[in-house]
Amino acid sequence: MSLLGGIRPPITVLSVLLLALAGFTALSLGSVREDRLPAAVLTSQQHFAEDGAIALRASLDESVTDLNRSAALFSTGKPVAPDAVLDRIGSVYQKWRGTAVVEISSGRLLAARGENLPLTAIDRAKLSGEGGLAPRMVKLANGETRLLTLSLLSWQGQPQQLLVASSSLRFPGISLGNFRAIAVVGPDGSVLSNDGIPEPEMVLTDLQRADVKRDTKQLASFAKTAAERAEAHPLSTKEPGSGGFLGVSGSLMGGEWAGERAAAGYARLAGPEPGVGTGATSLELTVVAMVNVAESAERTSDAFAGLVLAGALLLVGALVIALLIGTVQRPLIALFLESRRLTRGDLTRRVTVPRGGEAARIGTALERLRRQLLDESGDEAAAAPRRRGGRLRRTGARTLVALCGVLLLAWCVPLGLLVNRAGDEVVVPQQLVNDQRERTDTLNDRIRRALNEGHADLLSVASLMGEDTGAPHMRTVLERTLHEHLRYQSLYVLDANGKILARAGDDPQAADGKGPREEPIALHDGAKEPVVIATAQIPDRDGTAIVGEFRIDFLNSLLKRPGLGEIRVVDSKHRVIASNSGYRAFEKLDDERLDALVEGSALKVGMSPRPGSILYRSGGDHVIAAAAPFVGGGAAKPLDWTVVSWQSAKGLAIHEYSLQNRTVLAGLLGLAVGAASLGWLVIIVVGPLRELARRAEALADGDRRTVLYPRHHDEVGAVTRSLEIIRQQLQQQQQQRSKQAEAGGQSSAAPAGRN
Repeated sequence: MSLLGGIRPPITVLSVLLLALAGFTALSLGSVREDRLPAAVLTSQQHFAEDGAIALRASLDESVTDLNRSAALFSTGKPVAPDAVLDRIGSVYQKWRGTAVVEISSGRLLAARGENLPLTAIDRAKLSGEGGLAPRMVKLANGETRLLTLSLLSWQGQPQQLLVASSSLRFPGISLGNFRAIAVVGPDGSVLSNDGIPEPEMVLTDLQRADVKRDTKQLASFAKTAAERAEAHPLSTKEPGSGGFLGVSGSLMGGEWAGERAAAGYARLAGPEPGVGTGATSLELTVVAMVNVAESAERTSDAFAGLVLAGALLLVGALVIALLIGTVQRPLIALFLESRRLTRGDLTRRVTVPRGGEAARIGTALERLRRQLLDESGDEAAAAPRRRGGRLRRTGARTLVALCGVLLLAWCVPLGLLVNRAGDEVVVPQQLVNDQRERTDTLNDRIRRALNEGHADLLSVASLMGEDTGAPHMRTVLERTLHEHLRYQSLYVLDANGKILARAGDDPQAADGKGPREEPIALHDGAKEPVVIATAQIPDRDGTAIVGEFRIDFLNSLLKRPGLGEIRVVDSKHRVIASNSGYRAFEKLDDERLDALVEGSALKVGMSPRPGSILYRSGGDHVIAAAAPFVGGGAAKPLDWTVVSWQSAKGLAIHEYSLQNRTVLAGLLGLAVGAASLGWLVIIVVGPLRELARRAEALADGDRRTVLYPRHHDEVGAVTRSLEIIRQQLQQQQQQRSKQAEAGGQSSAAPAGRN
């Protein structure tokens, strides 16, 4: 017999799998434990740290790119005085705390703006080597850390100059909310900068000073641990298929104090693409975000309920196995033994005919074949079992297997649809609602800053053009800018009459024959998709400006944030401008509660609007939603956009949903076990058995020409081989009868001829 064929292996495998599923049900559904700090809260802190790492990396790389591009633009034109260089850079960008121009050959300071820079930390002899111009961190005398960005100013016939800019390791636009701290950690685990924890002299009471001291100590402990864990390879820390953040990230849990426990997330700065490093990632910095969360009561699912469900599965499984063994396996094995007996020539005993189904039809055919081998003419005796088999033919093996499937469905379907369903009793931690709001506000600030940076780039380019700049030089500058910044799909110079003097990139979509817009950033909604336009006036050329059209895919790429669910950017009319998933341009939000949330967040609270978040039920599920309007300075503020995000709490690691998911998983596993085992049985046994019954009846009815071939080397195949032997025996018997009849005819004809 084949190891994978026959009637026994499917039934045995089904028995083992049902026992394993019963054990999984008892252990899994009876041990779903919710810690005092839910896993969903820890995951949310990890995502918060990832947002901080993305924002910090983008800010540092943007500073390096802006300084290099400004130096390159200055170097392409006529020599510019060092003071003029710093004045122009300072008028366009306000991101650097200090700037300076140094003559490389002599080390002489030519010009400086802002705070004093630690120029002695720069080894001028190594600037020409590999990585000589890479950004570097230096520590000031007061203990603060600064990031120095370097670039070259080169003009023919003049000594080469070094352009230096310093910036602090502060997070741009990270919304911390209440009682949250965030820090930049160096490779050695030291805290380079932090926000959210006040200085001891800024608080009033001894209790507040104790809290500050405790939080500072806890943050330092988290920083050491995060720096050690961040040294691992990203692929070794990610679950397969998790995607999301490209670098190393995770969560930590600290000590408990007055009913609150410290939770933290950490994330190492990673490049925008897998395996692609940047100047910021070479610094090996790690972001740590910490918050104190109120602990909840520890809950565990009812172990007795898991035992009851496992016991019910054992009863159903025992009934299914007994039904398969009693109605399919035993009759088939009996037929195998009976057919072997007939092939050996034991024809004295009647064939034991099973009670029903294909086995009864085959047994009846074997009994008729036994009589034919005995050369009996007992047609009436053979007809009785044939009629009995025809009456039972309707309850075949397929019906029995289908009945077994129904019994398994009776256990699986309620688990997926009725048992342990998460209803109104679901407890969604308030920290998750707060994190949704703060992360949405952080994302909103990131989009606003990206648009402001784009407009600042155009201002920097426009400052290098004048009334004597020709179209070829304009085109060269535009193409270089387009190549360095992927945020634009089209760049062009537009005069007061609406004529395009030079352009680079795709064909303009918002050049409608009019002069440049007065707004620094505006939305053009006359095309099939939204077009965001930035305009920068060129000095000394009245009415002429550089216009940049942003890629809508650039905005969509900024919205890729794990753990925030669906994200939309809407304008003042609640029309969708950008999204992190599929959408139709300028479509409306299809939820009244989201519309109300957007309207509510646009209302001023004090001096400006505030982000808002809500928790509501929709379609039986809890939904966490947040909205954050554009707030802050810059060219993008007049757009009056709002970032909206929402996600179902069902996908979060919350106790009730975890129990529901495990229950559904048990039901799905039951369906898979039943479908695989019963399907195996139908393909390997039931199908060939039905075909064998038809062939056996045809053989008993007198079909001696059709050869019977076994499909598989199992019980059905063995019975088929026995029937083939019987067919051959009947053919030999018929041939012998024919020969005897011919011999008898010849013997009777010979005496008549002699007379």
